[in-house]
Amino acid sequence: MNKLTVRDIEVRDKRVLVRVDFNVPLDEKTGAITDDSRIRATLPTIQYLIDQGARVILATHLGRPEGRVDSKLRVTVVAQRLSQLLGKQVGVTNNCIGAETEKSIETLRSGDVILLENLRFHSSEERDSPVFARALARFADLYVNDAFGTSHRSHTSIVRISEHLPAVAGLLLEKELNTLGGLLENPAHPFAALLGGAKVSDKVGMVENILTKVDCLLIGGGMAATFLKARGYEVGKSLIEEDRLETAANLMQKASDGGVHLLLPVDVVVADDIDAEAGVVTVQVENIGKTQRIADIGPQTTKAFYEELRRCRTIFWNGPMGVYEIPRFAEGTRAMAKLLAGSQAATILGGGSTAEIATNMGLADQMTFISTGGGASLRFLGGESLPGVEALHDREET
Repeated sequence: MNKLTVRDIEVRDKRVLVRVDFNVPLDEKTGAITDDSRIRATLPTIQYLIDQGARVILATHLGRPEGRVDSKLRVTVVAQRLSQLLGKQVGVTNNCIGAETEKSIETLRSGDVILLENLRFHSSEERDSPVFARALARFADLYVNDAFGTSHRSHTSIVRISEHLPAVAGLLLEKELNTLGGLLENPAHPFAALLGGAKVSDKVGMVENILTKVDCLLIGGGMAATFLKARGYEVGKSLIEEDRLETAANLMQKASDGGVHLLLPVDVVVADDIDAEAGVVTVQVENIGKTQRIADIGPQTTKAFYEELRRCRTIFWNGPMGVYEIPRFAEGTRAMAKLLAGSQAATILGGGSTAEIATNMGLADQMTFISTGGGASLRFLGGESLPGVEALHDREET
């Protein structure tokens, strides 16, 4: 990575505005945080700044309030959890900009931490607003981007603010770029990509870019239905992307031409409806009925995937193998998670749902690396530049 990082600048007694991605999942009934992985991932940057005597100003979005104040999406619950993790009080402002917020920041001493209220309470955040950028920048001397998961967005606090402050990468952002970059530049072989989730369209760029890097490509989840349909199989009422059938066929041809071993499901769990009460049966892919929907990979597919993955030295996993939110359709996904957790390979997970699976199963610590970015990781692995990274200062500028 050729960008300056927080280690490359003097931060003592400086007001450092850190863009973090604390967009954590909340329980719909209680409002409690159900997964604090994104908060924990940024702790090294925050702790480094505290230890160096900086005055730390954190900025994040939470949910999609669409430019309006939503009491359910206030960041107080995030500040409370961060306080517990840091072992010190983290204050919260009533607004992310304004005179009152400026006064709160003026009271900060070296090593103090404060969290600005939800950036997306202002519609200007998502509009890349120069005015909003100046309002945020006036609070700080330096800017640090540690929000990899949002760095594919051209939002004000991600890109525009670098026009007003020296802008560098945080330690999490640096780790994300180096780890994912390593997959593209020098992965240990054999290298496998295990892909699931609902849509082919979300992953086309990434698949095309890594086809020249991987030795094998394994496809499950909802997106497998589109690939199976492209191969001429009946997929019943499974959700497919009709406009991506040709794309899927082309990707399979490219894999074949490039000597990449591509595995699709050979058996699947199907149901007439995707709900907890529906009748469930496992069938070979050539026997899917016209009224049935694919809900998970079957045991033979799980075994075939296992045999392929156990010989690999690098495995990238993005997307569940089925409708994992419903326990009866989660077996394939759970099997893959257990396999990767026990593997001797370097295991890199990308995507919010994939990270959530590993965390909920208590397996996160057994993975080599779990990316905090879904869309950002797919774009980066697809060879696209990330606006939030491009906006940071290059090393050669100094």
